[in-house]
Amino acid sequence: MRTYVITGGTDGMGRGLGLHLLGRGDRVVAVASGEEKGRAFLREAEQRGAADRAVFLRSDLSTVAGMHAVLREVAATTEAVDAVVFGAQRFRPRREETEDGLEFTFALAYLSRHVLGHGLLPLLERAESPVIMNLAGPGGLPGTVHWHDLQLCDGYTGTRAAMQSSRCNDLLGVHFPARHPTARTRYVLYNPGFVRTAMADPLPAPLRVLTKTLALLFAQPADKAVVPIARLLDHPPAEPVSAFKRRARLPLEGEDFDPVRAERLDRITAELLAPLP
Repeated sequence: MRTYVITGGTDGMGRGLGLHLLGRGDRVVAVASGEEKGRAFLREAEQRGAADRAVFLRSDLSTVAGMHAVLREVAATTEAVDAVVFGAQRFRPRREETEDGLEFTFALAYLSRHVLGHGLLPLLERAESPVIMNLAGPGGLPGTVHWHDLQLCDGYTGTRAAMQSSRCNDLLGVHFPARHPTARTRYVLYNPGFVRTAMADPLPAPLRVLTKTLALLFAQPADKAVVPIARLLDHPPAEPVSAFKRRARLPLEGEDFDPVRAERLDRITAELLAPLP
C-alpha cells in the first residue's frame, strides 16, 4: 500500500485523484483548509470501503505556520511518503495579504509548494520510487515573474497572480534537483489543461457563469483528468525533473525553465522565509 499526500485534496482534481487512489487500495492524506469538504471527503472514502486509508489534515496553506503544521502532522501520521501532489490553489480577483504579509496567491500556490516539497523530502526518500507532482501550468498561458514586485503590490490582477505562480512553480521544479543532487525523488511539473473544478467560484458573476458554461462544453471531468496523473505517479520519468502538458512531454527550455532564474527565485524565497516563524 502506497501513501500519497495531496494538497487541495478535498476539492476538484485533488479530490478526484485522492478518490481514484483510494479506490485502488492506496492511502491518501488530503490537506485542505475547509472542514466541511474534509468531512465530505472522509464520508466518501467510508462509502468506498476506504475509511481506514483516508486522512484529512485541516490546515491553512497560505500561512507559513500552516505549512509547518502540515510537515509536523504528516511526519506524525506516516513513516514514508510515496508521492506528494500539489494541487492547492484558489483564484483571488482582488489582492489579499496573508497573516504573514504575503500576497495570497503567491503564498498558497507557490510558497506552500516550496516549503512542503523540501520539507517532506526525508519522508519521500524512504519510499521505493518517490515522486513530487506539481499541478501547475507548464507550457500553458504565458506568465511573468515580477522580480521587483513578487507580491504584486502594483497592478494586481487575479490572472497576473495565477500566471506568476505557475512560472514560479516551473522554476521551483527546475531547481529542486540542484538543491538535492543525491535525492532519488523525481519532480514532475504537470499541466492538466482545462478541467471542471471550483476554480471559477470566486469570479464576478458574469465571468463565473461564462467560465462554468465553457467548462461544461470543453473541460475534462476531474475523474478523467486524474488518470494520466496516476500513471505518472506510478511510472515517473527517470530524469530528476520533467514537465508535461497533459500527455505531451515538454522540453525544459527557455526562460520558464532557466536554471539561473530558478536559482535566483530559490535565493529570494529563502530570504522571504528567513524572518517568518
